[in-house]
Amino acid sequence: MPGIALTVKKMEIKEFTAAEESAGMRIDRFLAEMMDGELTRSAVVKLIEDGAVTVGGSAVNKNYRMRTGDRIELAVPEPVLPEARPENIPLDIVYEDDDLLVVNKPRGMVVHPAAGNPDGTLVNALLYHCGDSLSGINGVLRPGIVHRIDKDTSGLLIVAKNDRSHRGLAEQIKEHSFTRKYQAVVVGNIKDDEGTVNAPIGRHPTDRKKMTVTMKNSREAVTHYRVLQRFGSYTHLELTLETGRTHQIRVHMAYLGHPVAGDPVYGGKKYLASLNGQCLHAYFISFVHPITGEVLTFSAPLPDYFRDFLSTLEERQ
Repeated sequence: MPGIALTVKKMEIKEFTAAEESAGMRIDRFLAEMMDGELTRSAVVKLIEDGAVTVGGSAVNKNYRMRTGDRIELAVPEPVLPEARPENIPLDIVYEDDDLLVVNKPRGMVVHPAAGNPDGTLVNALLYHCGDSLSGINGVLRPGIVHRIDKDTSGLLIVAKNDRSHRGLAEQIKEHSFTRKYQAVVVGNIKDDEGTVNAPIGRHPTDRKKMTVTMKNSREAVTHYRVLQRFGSYTHLELTLETGRTHQIRVHMAYLGHPVAGDPVYGGKKYLASLNGQCLHAYFISFVHPITGEVLTFSAPLPDYFRDFLSTLEERQ
């Protein structure tokens, strides 16, 4: 397995404003949390030492304590992954034209290369299928990737083939005009037939690999749910994302006390090892084509693992 060598290609400027609850926090910790896992705290410290962090236009050191209203700029070097190479991995392509494609990602496939997954990813497969015809906005580490779904979540994902398409799709996500619906089986019998979870999500204070509902250094997160079928100790749901935070559905369902079945991270003692991952599928997506203006709508049938689990639950009733 090849190693990963990161080099600097260009800089991306990130801007933040310190909220009242951040007052007194060290700037390296603040930025690590605001970067939502994209940078470790040690990486932030290195950037601070390199002069890539300013507060109110002036460079600071890593010991700087945040003040309410501080305006912070962070210059993040964009990583390049030379080893990311085309791989002939079969793709389930639902739609494709000159500007974008919609892929039905299988459970278990990582979206883009990272230190622990340098190959075998969706990006490797896209590089083989599309060649140079992918948006470069996210660099060679994530070419064409407009939005992500977890490794162990299956379903629909849009890929941009050029920067114009990428910008148009990203703007729709920002404006919440991009419809994404999931199906999930969650633990327990949800009381209401439908509802909304409006609870901000941020990095977990002690487990950096997890997200949590928190008011501290968090971002707005809204998930709508509707019951499709009840199985006594489990509930089959349709979930619609209004926002798209990391692990949003998994965190919100766990917050309600109904974690996604099979979720090893947020399911606690109710984790089902037999599922080999969470029972969560991105089955529906609708958006305006960023070039033609046409409304495109796609759905992906439930995969075998999901249908088999539903069949098992039906047999138990």
